[in-house]
Amino acid sequence: MRIGLLGTGPWAEIAYGPALRDHPEVEFIGTWGRRPEAAAAISETFGGRPYADADTLIADSEAIAIALPPAVQAPLAARAARAGRHLLLDKPLAVDVADARAVVDAATESGVASVVFFTTRFTGEPARWIDEQAERGGWFTGHADWLGALDSGDSPFANSPWRRQKGGLWDVGPHALSVLLPILGDVEKVAAAVPGAGDTVNLVLRHASGASSTATLSLTAPRPAAGNGAEFRGESGVVSLPKNEETAVTALGRAIDALLESARTGRAHACDVRFGLRVVEILTEAEQLL
Repeated sequence: MRIGLLGTGPWAEIAYGPALRDHPEVEFIGTWGRRPEAAAAISETFGGRPYADADTLIADSEAIAIALPPAVQAPLAARAARAGRHLLLDKPLAVDVADARAVVDAATESGVASVVFFTTRFTGEPARWIDEQAERGGWFTGHADWLGALDSGDSPFANSPWRRQKGGLWDVGPHALSVLLPILGDVEKVAAAVPGAGDTVNLVLRHASGASSTATLSLTAPRPAAGNGAEFRGESGVVSLPKNEETAVTALGRAIDALLESARTGRAHACDVRFGLRVVEILTEAEQLL
């Protein structure tokens, strides 16, 4: 599959560039970015060629990968879907429900495959564990912590304007929801959203299964407190999300596998743009409570 990349920031360099270059079933044809010199650098490092125009890259591709801020990603994803291009997108799908729904509508009308890269859902042991707990059922409650330390001095995303503006709710909140929802079911109501220190947000959620959950989300945690995890309690006792030992490149390679499989079979992936929209809806409800 011929795939083009939109985006030239740290995530494109860390994850998307190497994953697209190394995937055996992908031809990485080129990169477009808002900074032409950065697109040239990505192409020089990972292959393909720099494109001066996003629509030209979309026209030359069979699928489009996007590593851009969500407010920029959503309209470009809708354009690519309307052109009949499969979509490999990043979380969150958008920061506005209408923009996220426009991507879903475009993908549905064109019949293209889509995968949103919720990292934990594409890591080996944690992803298998999530599927096992979802199949087991009988859960009473759950909790997720996703705590980043953007000001620790070594984060490649420290200068990310959209992360600074939207905070942990929107950056790491999608990761927590991608674990809570498949195990406990859809969120019927965001019962509470309480601010904490820095950009920290504490959520209380009621799920369709009857279970409840809480989540603590932050990009401003002290460095020694940073990390993520999830715990569930129910008829099977107490279980905890296993630690991920894989790189983002390996996980993104599995997301590419999922996109190729969905394109071949016509079967939607669990982390398609519809799931991405649902996450945006839940985060928007939380933001309104804040």
